[in-house]
Amino acid sequence: ESSIQAQKDIGADIIIPLDELPPHHIDRDSLAASVERSHRWEARSLMEHLKDSRERKQAIFSVIHGGTDVELRTKSLEYLTSLPWDGYAIGGSLGNGRDELKQLLGWMMPLFNENGRRDKCRHLLGIADLESVK
Repeated sequence: ESSIQAQKDIGADIIIPLDELPPHHIDRDSLAASVERSHRWEARSLMEHLKDSRERKQAIFSVIHGGTDVELRTKSLEYLTSLPWDGYAIGGSLGNGRDELKQLLGWMMPLFNENGRRDKCRHLLGIADLESVK
């Protein structure tokens, strides 16, 4: 909750809740626990944001997790898109290199075209080099 208030206080246009970033080589049970932990933190962050969201006109995005695991990432996307976020960030471990990232985005991005998700902004986190931006 304090991280949300700090982002509000500095006037962030888009607020991103704290989440856990596990390494790409983590075992599935640990990854599942990390996704659940991040979901709990994100739900608390959203509730904190909604207490005064109309006063400040700041957006809050969820962070979709699950590593490269199709089931966990789909579960994360379905859960988080069921809540009233202003947009969706794609984060967590995005694989080991560009090939895994492209594969992940290839099957995941079409899921945003279902169930009214298409109307909200999406943002890919952790991409900072010129080749990835292209």
